[in-house]
Amino acid sequence: MDELLGNEQLKTSLAPALREDRLSHSYLLCGPRGSGKHTLARLLAAAMQCTSGDKRPCLRCAQCRKVLTGNHPDVITVDDPSKKTVTVDQIRQANADLYIRPNEGRRKIYVFPRAMDMNPSAQNALLKSIEEPPAYGAFLLLTDAEEKLLPTIRSRCVALHLTPLSREVCLPALERAFPQKTGTELADAWRRSGGWYGQAAELLSAGREPDERTLRFLELYARRDKLALTELLVPMERLKRDQLEPLLLEWIESLEQALAARSGGMPASEPVLAVSRGRTSQQLLAAISALRRSAELCRGNISVAAICGALQIWLT
Repeated sequence: MDELLGNEQLKTSLAPALREDRLSHSYLLCGPRGSGKHTLARLLAAAMQCTSGDKRPCLRCAQCRKVLTGNHPDVITVDDPSKKTVTVDQIRQANADLYIRPNEGRRKIYVFPRAMDMNPSAQNALLKSIEEPPAYGAFLLLTDAEEKLLPTIRSRCVALHLTPLSREVCLPALERAFPQKTGTELADAWRRSGGWYGQAAELLSAGREPDERTLRFLELYARRDKLALTELLVPMERLKRDQLEPLLLEWIESLEQALAARSGGMPASEPVLAVSRGRTSQQLLAAISALRRSAELCRGNISVAAICGALQIWLT
């Protein structure tokens, strides 16, 4: 598991199961975008298929290599990126496929990259398979919003929570990936990402600066300026839903970083730190929940004006 950066506690907890080849049949991989969920899922799938007798995953045998390159016939991704949700029909198809024995691997592994996007019907359809899978069946559910999964699903999975990376772990990895960037640029990306390698790499790749409205939102929310927050939200009513949703997701990321900074002193930019000082953890959790609801509404038929109007109440 050395290929997964940081997360030493998680790797330590997995070590006995890997060493003794007794991995669970269902795991819930929890963490925000860029936290390493997909890397961890590939490593777990490789370990389940690995034919090495001493170290799993060995990353050298044919089974490991096929998993890591995305070519293993018995590692099945359950998703359709063109759809906003994971439908019950997709789950039923996976359930039916589950009882066809593996093609060549030791296990038949189903990976759900957007487990939080399964509606209750889809989750209930999956529940029986998770409760009583065939001996070769395995499930890897990836989510950035664990609370969206039914308690019955969560209780039947081993939860693996990924954690942000320290400066000492993250910066050398970023330097290897972006040798052209200065130390200041690397450190800034680490701080702005909250310690999540994937988000830091995205910032360095795109050179993306936070939206001005995000910086303004953080400033106003930190100082509890209700009137100015309303004045910020009103012009946003003219946006289209596909313009509003990415902005709300950026606000969610920023508040999640503020919450992490409050609870564990994680790295953060000055605007995010101002929010962590100006708001309680309970207030941050409530605001994150409100923003998530609003982002979900953007995927439906609710007008942007109605969403922004609701946010004026929820956030102020």
